Amino acid sequence: METQISKAMSVEEKNPLIVVAELTKRFNEVIALAGISFTVGRGELFGFLGPNGAGKTTTINILTGLARPDSGNIRIGGMDISRNPKAAQHLIGIIPDESNLYPELSGYDNLCFCASLYGIAKKERRQRAEELLQTFGLKEAGTRKFGGYSKGMKRKLTIAAGIIHRPPILFLDEPTTGIDVASARQIRQLIAELHHSGTTIFLTTHYIEEAERLCRRIAFIVNGRITRIDSVENLMRQTQDQYVVQFAFQNTRPELCDSLTTAFPELICQSVPQGIQIESTRPVQVGPLVRFLEENGLEVMEAKKILPTLEDVFVQITGIEASRMKQEKEKMKAGDNV
Repeated sequence: METQISKAMSVEEKNPLIVVAELTKRFNEVIALAGISFTVGRGELFGFLGPNGAGKTTTINILTGLARPDSGNIRIGGMDISRNPKAAQHLIGIIPDESNLYPELSGYDNLCFCASLYGIAKKERRQRAEELLQTFGLKEAGTRKFGGYSKGMKRKLTIAAGIIHRPPILFLDEPTTGIDVASARQIRQLIAELHHSGTTIFLTTHYIEEAERLCRRIAFIVNGRITRIDSVENLMRQTQDQYVVQFAFQNTRPELCDSLTTAFPELICQSVPQGIQIESTRPVQVGPLVRFLEENGLEVMEAKKILPTLEDVFVQITGIEASRMKQEKEKMKAGDNV
């Protein structure tokens, strides 16, 4: 599938901090990345969205020097890291999808140790560790062993460790997968605050609503190929001619959609829990549909318009259902097969 890229360049794209060109990577016979190209602007929060196995983590590993590409060019902060992967290490913070901190150390000691790896002086790293524990709501847990933390607490401390040296660029790999709703909300807020403070963020996720909420520009990646790069605003324009209405009943019948599309051939009907969903390329007239349903012995409990989402765009472009992405990722997390 040919990559589609918006011709109108944003301010971020005109001032790129990360430039990737024709990046490829194979694992034996498996093509993990098939010549992908993109830029990330200075101060941008760039989303990398795709299902499990699409190539998201491979891309991050290459950009952060944890893996070597087979071919392609990468520039970060003006430095060519294709030849010298460690050249930009001082510019980046890395938050992997699984914590790399030490379970036997306390939260405070983990942060101090990470700070020492970046050459931060003892007094400063202690101050920085205390500051981050306070910021991330972990001050009371700071003296406890990391191994006893909840999943949400572990994720927050892992992010704190990744930014302890105040990097201008942050790579976040699936930051909210497998944690509770409250912790996920807190982490999204922290990501937004880091972005607003000027940090350039490269975010991989399979949660479409997360990308829509946080990112201004998004790349869709499937099977190692980028199928679309554009702003959320431009992507949403693709759904402007879609009109969706859902009807809820106490009881429905399997043949209802067939009867309805026979009477209204311009509409697409599908069954949903407790009712039906109507789709059209023109505004849906609710009155005639309600009368038709009542004439067929159904009492309409609710009729509501459904606004299009980025998920609808993703499904249109990739053919992949968002629910399947979530199920695959959560299944792998449950089996510790990451």
